[in-house]
Amino acid sequence: MLGPNGRIATGDPRHVPVGVYAEQSLRKLGLWEKVEPRLARAEDVRSALLLVERGEAQVYDFSENEVPGATPRDRGYWRDVGTLDAFWEAHMDLISIDPVFNLYNQEWPILTWHAPLPPAKFVFADEERMGHALDSMVCAGVVVSGGEVRRSVLSPSVLIHSFATVEDSVLMPGVEVGRGAVIKRAILDKNVYVHPEARVGVDLELDKERFTVSHDGVVVVGKGDVVEP
Repeated sequence: MLGPNGRIATGDPRHVPVGVYAEQSLRKLGLWEKVEPRLARAEDVRSALLLVERGEAQVYDFSENEVPGATPRDRGYWRDVGTLDAFWEAHMDLISIDPVFNLYNQEWPILTWHAPLPPAKFVFADEERMGHALDSMVCAGVVVSGGEVRRSVLSPSVLIHSFATVEDSVLMPGVEVGRGAVIKRAILDKNVYVHPEARVGVDLELDKERFTVSHDGVVVVGKGDVVEP
């Protein structure tokens, strides 16, 4: 609660993902119309901290939470993924040998809903065409059909065709990478289709004409876009 007027601090649903989640939850509870006029909206973390500094908001220190199974290294884990580079780096941490954020803490499981998808599948074991993924996280419903995946995160229902290469990338649900295509240091949003032999992240100057390229050179392809050769 905020100050004597009883306002409530939250991220602005127009700008901040946590605000979107808050609105969705409150609507499901039938409380949104009642609560909305009392919201103190913040566009980012810095704006929220200014509310605290001015005494208009209270702050809760999540670093003091006692999480079962946590280690001194991952205690109080937090990442602000407000930029494309930060979003990409957080995913690259997850696939590192010793990630800071421990997804495998069985004493504190992450409870969520999983689509009823089949297990991931890797097909073709020919010497020149072997479907495999190394140093990567691969979700249910993924098929790597004779392609190569390295240091990447493949979301549910991603399809990688033969002779395709995916490196240092994050692929959202439903992405399809065509035969012989190359994806490097990229974020591909939902349902992107990459044509056979197309290239993403290989020629940044060309990519800047077609896509968004972050400050650190991560190429971002928008939701449902089609990548031509």
